[in-house]
Amino acid sequence: MPYPSLVGVIEVRELTKRYGGTTAVDGLSFRVRPGLVTGFLGPNGAGKSTTMRLILGLAAPTSGEALVNGVRYASLRRPLHEVGALLDATAVHGGRSAHDHLLALAASNGIGAARVAEVLARVGLSGVARKRIGGFSLGMKQRLGIAAALLGDPGVLLFDEPVNGLDPDGVRWIRELLRGLAAEGRTVLLSSHLMSEMALTADHLIVIGRGRLLADTSMADLVGGHASLEDAYLSLTASSVEYR
Repeated sequence: MPYPSLVGVIEVRELTKRYGGTTAVDGLSFRVRPGLVTGFLGPNGAGKSTTMRLILGLAAPTSGEALVNGVRYASLRRPLHEVGALLDATAVHGGRSAHDHLLALAASNGIGAARVAEVLARVGLSGVARKRIGGFSLGMKQRLGIAAALLGDPGVLLFDEPVNGLDPDGVRWIRELLRGLAAEGRTVLLSSHLMSEMALTADHLIVIGRGRLLADTSMADLVGGHASLEDAYLSLTASSVEYR
């Protein structure tokens, strides 16, 4: 059954972020629509992570704005019900169990304890729910981060390199999960450097370089006459790579 609310849209409008004399994001504008996996690509230092942090209210823009469901993230009363995100799987308290970590998040957003068990089962962590996160592998922490993103059953989801540390079965599981979430009518923004995996997962692509928009187009249109997504991407971003 399609996700009941199709409100979920991410809008970035003339977004700029400067750190001293460095411009990380430079007048960036794009829209991420429901029902698609939108890949977010760019070389190292292009501004992808900064843009995602700006969308999630973890940094303040120098100018412009980033909106979710038509408002800034900070204006959402219970944000986990509308937006789920995985930016850094290692940013968790190693002394807590997976269950207690999610339970604390759930309590902060008025989510019942039963939902914690549901998302742990969905990501395959039920068997280690009471174990401390400090003993988890990176792949297990990625799964826990995805469970946290899904906790409030949100319509908008952002993932930054979610397959890091996962084995081939885990990578396939992530791919199928993201495509399934989009098929339910959710908005999915996926940042990754793995071109082969992005080619199998994404429907639409947003490519940035040096903080500026280079492309906002379908996967098919970007690849065009190129042999692969990797070839198309390297051709597009050749002049935007600062470090080789």
